[in-house]
Amino acid sequence: MIHDPYIVPPLPASWPYQPGRPLRPLGCRVNLELPGLGGGWRVCTPGGQVIDGEAIPLEGAYGRGGILRTGDVVMRPYRRGGLLRHLNERTYRTHLRFAAEHAVHRGLWEAGFPTVEPLGYAWRPIGLGVEGVLFTRLAEGEAWPRRWDLSAERAEVIRRVVTSLCEWGLWSPDLNATNILLPPDDGALVLDWDRAGFVPAGTDLWPRYRRRLERSLRKLGAPAEAVAVIGSAPLP
Repeated sequence: MIHDPYIVPPLPASWPYQPGRPLRPLGCRVNLELPGLGGGWRVCTPGGQVIDGEAIPLEGAYGRGGILRTGDVVMRPYRRGGLLRHLNERTYRTHLRFAAEHAVHRGLWEAGFPTVEPLGYAWRPIGLGVEGVLFTRLAEGEAWPRRWDLSAERAEVIRRVVTSLCEWGLWSPDLNATNILLPPDDGALVLDWDRAGFVPAGTDLWPRYRRRLERSLRKLGAPAEAVAVIGSAPLP
């Protein structure tokens, strides 16, 4: 059987979250203007919703720059990382990478997983390829690196979030501490599902997530108690 990483598999029996209602299907409009990003975009949003209003930089956002908000919509332009960014920062061969991220993100949201609401994506030709933008709903909170002093309850929430991804078989190679948002009251939301996909059943993802997050935490200068959150054994 051929494994497709972008087909959302059934939820595991141990899934701790309550699934929500399905989102509206995407409708696409062509040659639209995006606030702060110019024109010529093919915009795919629920029901073909138009993104408008005044665009301002998103305060406190981590990432590679250029993240904007207009009203309660966040617009995150796709930017490459690593050494490749020096040669090709924002051009991709096709729009399929953006569509794939939205599909995985949408599956998580509809399954009740703690993440921000996905609102679609947009793309337009640039050079020999395309550039893209992801749309999500604005959520209040601070990135984990700005609040290392977690309560025991909040630390358990973060471990549970990662364990749930492992049990469902979803690998997100960009998951790091800056992509974990801590709302004002409690809980944790996970952001950024670029290149995420479902792995074959039976794959043990916990060691991979632990190494990924521990590397991120140490790079950010996290205290030992923050590293211990993900260094602990997965919850039963």
